[in-house]
Amino acid sequence: MYEKKVLLGFIRAHILHHAVNDGGVYGVEMMEELGHHGYSIGPGTLYPILHEMEKDGALDSREENVKGKIRKVYTATEKGTLALRKLKEYISELSKEVLE
Repeated sequence: MYEKKVLLGFIRAHILHHAVNDGGVYGVEMMEELGHHGYSIGPGTLYPILHEMEKDGALDSREENVKGKIRKVYTATEKGTLALRKLKEYISELSKEVLE
């Protein structure tokens, strides 16, 4: 399904948006957030994306202890923040053209 390839790019932008604006995200929270917007994404898809974004330098991670469970929280790096800023410009321009 070709749409899935395109949507994976939007998912990355959505992750960056929350990593920048919410001070960090974690997997289950991101799956729920994406679900609110109609994305059906499971851990087998989401976690490799988060790991890839971390490897690429767009995200950093830290572990937090939440009620005795370790949660990995991803935050945007400077590179990720700059990428989101540029993506917003591209998305804005593209959406104006595509949606007209």
